[in-house]
Amino acid sequence: MIAFALSRFNLRFIVIGDNVDEIRDQDCGITGWGLSLTDLTSMMARFAVFTSTNLSHSLCLEETITRLRSGTTSCTDVSLLFLDTLIYIRTVQFHHEYPWIVSSSDDQTIRIWNWQSRTCISVLTGHNHYVMCASFHPKEDLVVSASLDQTVRVWDIGALRKKTVSPADDILRLSQMNTDLFGGVDAVVKYVLEGHDRGVNWAAFHPTLPLIVSGADDRQVKLWRMNDTKAWEVDTLRGHMNNVSCVMFHAKQDIIVSNSEDKSIRVWDATKRTGIQTFRREHDRFWILASHPEVNLLAAGHDSGMIVFKLERERPAFSVSGDSMFYAKDRFLRFYEFSSQKDTQVIPIRRPGSASLNQGPRTLSYSPTENAVLICSDVDGGSYELYVVPKDSLARGDTVQEAKRGMGGSAIFVARNRFAVLDKSSNQVLVKNLKNEIVKKGSLPIAADAIFYAGTGNLLCRAEDRVAIFDLQQRIVLGDLQTPFVKYIVWSNDMESVALLSKHAIVIASKKLVHQCTLHETIRVKSGAWDDNGVFIYTTLNHIKYCLPNGDGGIIRTLDVPIYITKVLGNKIFCLDREGKNRIIVIDATEYIFKLSLVRKRYDHVMSMIRNSQLCGQAMIAYLQQKGFPEVALHFVKDERTRFNLALESGNIQIAVASAKEIDEKDHWYRLGVEALRQGNAGIVEYAYQKTKNFERLSFLYLITGNMEKLSKMLKIAEVKNDVMGQFHNALYLGDVRERVKILESSGHLPLAYITASVHGLHDVVERLGAELGDNVPTLPEGKVPSLLMPPAPVLCGGDWPLLRVMRGIFEGGLDNIGRGAPEEDDEAADADWGEELDMVDADGLQNGDIEAVLEDGEVPEENEGDGGWDLEDLELPPEADTPKASVNSRSSVFVVPTPGMPVSQIWTQRSSLAAEHAAAGNFDTAMRLLSRQLGIKNFAPLKPLFLDLHTGSHTYLRAFSSASVLSLAIERGWSESASPNVRGPPALVFNFSQLEEKLKAAYKATTTGKFTEALRLFLSIMHTIPLIVVESRREVDEVKELVIIVKEYVLGLQMELKRKEMKDNPIRQQELAAYFTHCNLQMPHLRLALQNAMTVYYKAKNLNTAANFARRLLETNPTNENQAKMARQVLQAAERNMKDVSQLNYDFRNPFVVCGATYVPIYRGQKDVSCPYCSSRFVPSQEGQLCTVCDLAVVGADSSGLLCSPSQIR
Repeated sequence: MIAFALSRFNLRFIVIGDNVDEIRDQDCGITGWGLSLTDLTSMMARFAVFTSTNLSHSLCLEETITRLRSGTTSCTDVSLLFLDTLIYIRTVQFHHEYPWIVSSSDDQTIRIWNWQSRTCISVLTGHNHYVMCASFHPKEDLVVSASLDQTVRVWDIGALRKKTVSPADDILRLSQMNTDLFGGVDAVVKYVLEGHDRGVNWAAFHPTLPLIVSGADDRQVKLWRMNDTKAWEVDTLRGHMNNVSCVMFHAKQDIIVSNSEDKSIRVWDATKRTGIQTFRREHDRFWILASHPEVNLLAAGHDSGMIVFKLERERPAFSVSGDSMFYAKDRFLRFYEFSSQKDTQVIPIRRPGSASLNQGPRTLSYSPTENAVLICSDVDGGSYELYVVPKDSLARGDTVQEAKRGMGGSAIFVARNRFAVLDKSSNQVLVKNLKNEIVKKGSLPIAADAIFYAGTGNLLCRAEDRVAIFDLQQRIVLGDLQTPFVKYIVWSNDMESVALLSKHAIVIASKKLVHQCTLHETIRVKSGAWDDNGVFIYTTLNHIKYCLPNGDGGIIRTLDVPIYITKVLGNKIFCLDREGKNRIIVIDATEYIFKLSLVRKRYDHVMSMIRNSQLCGQAMIAYLQQKGFPEVALHFVKDERTRFNLALESGNIQIAVASAKEIDEKDHWYRLGVEALRQGNAGIVEYAYQKTKNFERLSFLYLITGNMEKLSKMLKIAEVKNDVMGQFHNALYLGDVRERVKILESSGHLPLAYITASVHGLHDVVERLGAELGDNVPTLPEGKVPSLLMPPAPVLCGGDWPLLRVMRGIFEGGLDNIGRGAPEEDDEAADADWGEELDMVDADGLQNGDIEAVLEDGEVPEENEGDGGWDLEDLELPPEADTPKASVNSRSSVFVVPTPGMPVSQIWTQRSSLAAEHAAAGNFDTAMRLLSRQLGIKNFAPLKPLFLDLHTGSHTYLRAFSSASVLSLAIERGWSESASPNVRGPPALVFNFSQLEEKLKAAYKATTTGKFTEALRLFLSIMHTIPLIVVESRREVDEVKELVIIVKEYVLGLQMELKRKEMKDNPIRQQELAAYFTHCNLQMPHLRLALQNAMTVYYKAKNLNTAANFARRLLETNPTNENQAKMARQVLQAAERNMKDVSQLNYDFRNPFVVCGATYVPIYRGQKDVSCPYCSSRFVPSQEGQLCTVCDLAVVGADSSGLLCSPSQIR
């Protein structure tokens, strides 16, 4: 929908999409000229949204628009263009057929423009005041205008159509000048409508009937009728309390909509001429109205912006039963048969005279055995109508019967001849028979605002944030589930699953409301239905989508207009549109059926679909990778890089080698070597290292596999390349001491060569090198035994690692002929040993294609010839070694790398929301995030050793043999020999609640004996351990929360007492802290000691009145220690002689208070404070955002969800 908005010096468009939420501004091609809702403030002129100010009316509007769109006019030019005359333009409108624009202006004229020829083709004069609006008739050659001269005029512009031949330019200019000066003769006044007492602001034609509606400053809306010869007033609609700004006929209903400066929009019945409904705003006056030409949407502009709304809900009420459906349309109950697609009108349903808005059928319930229909609506605040449909009326559709009516928020059938009605006022459900008689009453378990069918005798009750299934017979709750506000309920065909549709979410649950998955949408969910495979098909505002049982979803197709799904049969979706018409949409279900088959492990279907369907696309490949089927995705792609990645992920070395050869990049060869090394495939590792010329890794590979022969050849290669370090490393790997000495000597490191020869007992070499070094012979340290640098003997020598023999998988071999196959030569050596085929060098020469390039440009050193050497001058290098082959067996039993299982630590983190179990799994990041979200904890330094203890304590470690790494084994909580090996329990935790109880007793004892520092350390240790405690029952959860409060009180009190002892030079502050300590919630023995201490401090400071208060409180505790009681009585007697305080203290024992945990000042009742989200200590507002000084963990005032320390809280 495009509407004009004319503001100062510019013309703007407002584009409103079909979605009510989608409101966009579209300017004329200039950035920054769009109209935003925030721009529409009171600074705008009278017509705030669709208004106009200071636009030249004698300038061709469309020329300006065209120049703006083409970019040939800048913002500065616009100012010049529009400053011809400063006259307000009130409205503009396009003609529905011709290239015309009509505009009204404060120059008392209406002008019609041709936006193709950029000319004003007619000027309509006759009004003697501002013309507030002008618009074309939707079908006839008429224009209606409204003016502040209190008249409405209808103009006949039929003569304009006859001007089909454009005159010459000179004649056109002369005609234009005459038109501007004297007015045109091709538009004449047909009617002048007088009746308003003040200026008329708006007038509009009816879209089909000869009617006109107008609104004026006299606060009245008038309805006019016209014929070929005259027009007259029909009626006046009164109700607005201020000037009527705009008024219009609704395009599809017999209603009139008006708005006013009284801050209201009113809806009138055009037939009865009475008010139907009123919408109000608190602070904004309304100025303008516009309707969408196709969709049932209205827009209204006000002082602060605009609103887009619709008057009535457009979702048709329907009920599906087997192969048929009853639905309400146009005041009739209709019957639709899916198999034959037969649509029949059954009976009229709406009572005569019910013309109010939103009074149509909202829900419909059907009893197939009794052929009865229940229709609920919002009439009278919520009511229902019961119809028993005669069998023969399905054919005729003319039977009229009186419905049985009643009041109720919701009404549904719960049995063959029983229906339930919700009484919201008493939160009761009334069960009635078909005679509309109450047979049973019962209270609902939750405060429900709607009820839905949930099987025979069961109700699904909806509250604001949850749903529950209630058995009417047994009066018990069968299941409940916390959900967003549910709008619609859709049961599967077998009643085993239910979809709960909210505004922006879909919750899938079982028949007992056990949560299965939740799917979130960014735009509104409209409807849904289950197909025969158990897939939920649903619609949003512009898509048809699917939801699999595991929560995976996707888009099936897009929609032009919203629809409401009624049934899904195969690849056909039956639905109703907003006009109540039945439609059939054919969809392609291949994608979600394929995914469903994978989820349900029906691999025979998967194989069939791969062979027969055109499944492709990056989304499908990504899905298969995500779900652990890269070997299936491998057969959908031909891109070598993607194939290579998928082959590595699925462990298919054969295809990975073929793809790596096609790509032939160093990075891919390196990754291939890493994966082959993981699988123990030494042949492929060797080949990959050859391709990358990574001789260092190649040498180390030969070392760990014990291939001394090839390692000695690597030594020769390094010598040919003149790689000194390579020679030395290979000699070290071989344990060839003489070669190492030779290399050190040739490179000039004679002292090192001497020491090496001496340590290894090469006396002849030692003598020779000693002679060369002379006086520089290095001395060996005395008293130390040298250790020889000799390589360890490899545990395993030769071949590849043994592979587990397993049966061929469903996708192995079955997919071999699909997609891109392996190279042809792979079949020739299917049973070959990779290691034997990958000889780089043989005994007679260097058989390695990779070394060929090394030797092509360099000559062999001459001294090698004298020694008989390698005869390198006669070397004939063969081509590069053939690609090694992965072992492939065509029989049904092959070697396959076993798929690694999920680590236990990962299982723990996926199943748990408890921070302690995440820490035990070693996932410290998620543990910290959980604690931050649950308790607002930001300082994790005190928790670091606890995290490490949890992780270490939940694992044990076994050593297999010397060449293998240490094995880590998870310790499960509550494990027993009878437990299933496939079911993993939660981790064993080193901290438990009983330990804290013991530590609490120790802290109490330290407090009693006056060891406050030790007691504070113990209490803080308890405080830091509680977030990492896991208990089983709800009762224990309450005990943990109670422990937090106890520990918090002691930590705060002990911190104040220790602070008091430090402040020896401030007696006033000492007294205050002693008094505050007595207001901590301590155990009775400790409270008595605190009171005795405070009494003593205050008595010594001559503050006898306050000391007497402490003495009374001490006596009220009935102290068991006679000395305490005696001292309190003595203080009380002494104080009664002089009840005065010498010092002025910040302490009022008569006014209840809590102590700030940071500043140690009282926060009296009624004063603002903030609290710690973990320990609940209270603080003055200035401490918000600071670290809590009591628990030393959480941030004061942070948001949190609360302590989570038990699986029972999650359940």
